[in-house]
Amino acid sequence: MSAAPAPVKEELAIAGPVGALEALLETPASLAPKALALICHPHPLHGGTMTNKVVYTLARAFVALGVAALRFNFRGVGASQGSHDAGVGELEDAIAAATWLRGRWPGSALYLGGFSFGAAVAVRAAETIQPDGLVTVALPFERLRADEDPPDVPWLLLHGSEDELINLDALIDWLNGQPPGPELELIAEADHFFHGKLPELREGVEVFFRPLIAAAAAR
Repeated sequence: MSAAPAPVKEELAIAGPVGALEALLETPASLAPKALALICHPHPLHGGTMTNKVVYTLARAFVALGVAALRFNFRGVGASQGSHDAGVGELEDAIAAATWLRGRWPGSALYLGGFSFGAAVAVRAAETIQPDGLVTVALPFERLRADEDPPDVPWLLLHGSEDELINLDALIDWLNGQPPGPELELIAEADHFFHGKLPELREGVEVFFRPLIAAAAAR
């Protein structure tokens, strides 16, 4: 069996709130995208960028499902202008990137995702972006405000059973206090960075989103 064609890559500079945001758009080869995905990277002050392996895996999972996936660097990271803003400005960056993506393909379903710090940004951005689905990996739930309502969309939480940075029991307690909706999937023996567990991570995303994307494409 021949390998699937490599996705088409496009390096971009997207207009952000404080200047250009460095971004990378990947689209399925020879296909109009069935939907759109925006992926947010981990903490900028701890080496997080759009090339992070978990972020890359999320993007490629969506591309494999026929979705155009946009990764971008938050302000002050790589070639993105501005400076780190403790999650406040980064929330604005995510909203700007989603606005650009929707402008490229108006009317398409949009899915939102993120890893660690980027997962918290994605959850907070969902109120404004109103995505059709959400995936968060290693969500630092303590970064969310207690008065924030959780996104009312199909939501997959992926978490390593051996996460050394985010306590699993505390995460489950937090989830139990939320309205029904978020689906927690534990990846056995995975640490916070999913070393050696990226195939399982990708499979979890593809299984969860495949029917959602098919339903959106049929509308």
